[in-house]
Amino acid sequence: MRDDLGEPVRLGAVPRRVVSLVPSLTEAVAVTVPGVLAGVTDYCTHPPLDLPRIGGSKYPRVPDVLAAQPDLVLANAEENRPEDVAQLRAAGIPVWVSAAPATVPAALDSLDRFFREVFTAEPGWLRQARELWADLPEQRGTVLVPVWRRPWVVLGRATFAGDVLRRLGFGNVYADHPDRYPRPPLAELLGCGADLVVLPDEPYEFTATDGPEVFPGRRCVLLSGRLLTWHGPSLVPARAELAAAFSA
Repeated sequence: MRDDLGEPVRLGAVPRRVVSLVPSLTEAVAVTVPGVLAGVTDYCTHPPLDLPRIGGSKYPRVPDVLAAQPDLVLANAEENRPEDVAQLRAAGIPVWVSAAPATVPAALDSLDRFFREVFTAEPGWLRQARELWADLPEQRGTVLVPVWRRPWVVLGRATFAGDVLRRLGFGNVYADHPDRYPRPPLAELLGCGADLVVLPDEPYEFTATDGPEVFPGRRCVLLSGRLLTWHGPSLVPARAELAAAFSA
């Protein structure tokens, strides 16, 4: 079998010990195939797991990954460094690297193939998510989505979160920017004309006192970044929770 990037993944049997370097994949595996996770990152918060922590997604402690004796490691092309993946493969550990999805359907297709090929499983939550996120409603507003400050970084073109917003009826004002994560000056952000400023709590933790004060006179929506950026079981409750947040 091959991962999303076309690299071979040689498994002798169905994996029994999996280390996940991707929080959203951790949640998906924990819900779909309980008991197989043997190690996760410090940022794998859902569901709560009493498992060895192997560092962050960007900088995992490779010796700790190896100490977990995994027969499969899960990584992502956007979240994880190629050199860490290469080091694990050089140690003889199979690594499944998922692509960075640009749409909700692409993310669900990737997950569907992964669970079918690796675990011969068909997650019920995946079918629910497909149904919930199938529609593309008419646009009812525009949003600006900062994901970092100092410097300011915003959501740009071809991102999963941007497609989530589009399927809720909101267009990203930077959707046509050449970069996926532009770094516009603050003056440009203040004049972008967005109807809403969406401030997630990850990767930068925007709060009621850190973020909204920069955009006076603009409606700001604080929300869980997990609902906006994680592709997995969280997509099922995310549809209603995000819709409620935007209409409050």
